[in-house]
Amino acid sequence: MSDDSAPKPPTAGRVFLVVVDDSPEMSLALRFACRRARHTGGRVALLRVIDPVDFQHWNAVGELMRDEARAEAERLVQRLAAEVQEQTGQIPVVYLREGERAEVVLQVTQEEPAISVLVLAASSGADPGPIISYLAKRNFQRMRVPVTIVPGTLSPEEIDALS
Repeated sequence: MSDDSAPKPPTAGRVFLVVVDDSPEMSLALRFACRRARHTGGRVALLRVIDPVDFQHWNAVGELMRDEARAEAERLVQRLAAEVQEQTGQIPVVYLREGERAEVVLQVTQEEPAISVLVLAASSGADPGPIISYLAKRNFQRMRVPVTIVPGTLSPEEIDALS
């Protein structure tokens, strides 16, 4: 009899990418990705996109703002990486990039061959979210990996039952 709660050994090439942002539904995407990784022997990757600093009047102030944003991003990713490790038994892959979020997500999925699935969670409101909207506007054909969209109305228990 096998123990379904034990993490399976990792398989090369199965990496579930989750975009780390401040949206309430991000935790749903992370939960789903962790469950899928655990049950399929894959890994989770975290992508935090730092908004570009558009403060050109004083370079020193712009650099300080950029450094603060990066430090905040590193703290958030570090906290979430511990959560991923607890849920999957593995340290996640971490990407920190600067730029326009939706475009960076597309670039990372194109440039990183290890990523095999992009996991996003839709907002529970009328607008599904900026990344989903961006991809839906003629950018899905640029994706080289499948996109899993977790409904933002699901409960953690429903996600556990699905994954």
